[in-house]
Amino acid sequence: MILSDRTITAMLADGQLTARPLAEGQIQPASVDIRLGNTFSIVEDNPSGIITLDSPVSYKTITTDTYTLLPNQFVLATTMEYFRLPDDLTAFVEGRSSLGRMGLFIQNAGWVDPGFEGEITLELFNANRCAIQLQAGRRVGQLVFARMDAAALHPYRGKYQGQRGATGSRAYLDREMAP
Repeated sequence: MILSDRTITAMLADGQLTARPLAEGQIQPASVDIRLGNTFSIVEDNPSGIITLDSPVSYKTITTDTYTLLPNQFVLATTMEYFRLPDDLTAFVEGRSSLGRMGLFIQNAGWVDPGFEGEITLELFNANRCAIQLQAGRRVGQLVFARMDAAALHPYRGKYQGQRGATGSRAYLDREMAP
């Protein structure tokens, strides 16, 4: 079941759900608007020109209120908001249609697990032929919350728990799960 603005507001008020800082008007009828933070991470070139899933990826991280995303460029960014979800609530990240119509693709793998806590890292891609200027504090998407039928047996306590800033891939830590 998707949560309404009434339920989201009540959960924020009683501390079941955390989303901060929140500005007036961010709570929508069935979502919470997410705003762009001020950290951006770009994959650094490496001598081989190949990224593997078994090795850490190097990133250059910058803090700025304005970032120009070049055509066909990929960058990690973060939400301004810090979230804490209870163990019986999940969320979906959705980009804003008006920004998608400019060629700005916003994703974060689309899913926030129950029990997650932290800022949400967003993957931004400019599919346009023109550069797109990004501004910290600007609404870039929304978080849609869904109540689960029961609390998760194993809520999220993974490698991105508590993250702040544009956090790079930690896929190399998944090696122990490989066949």
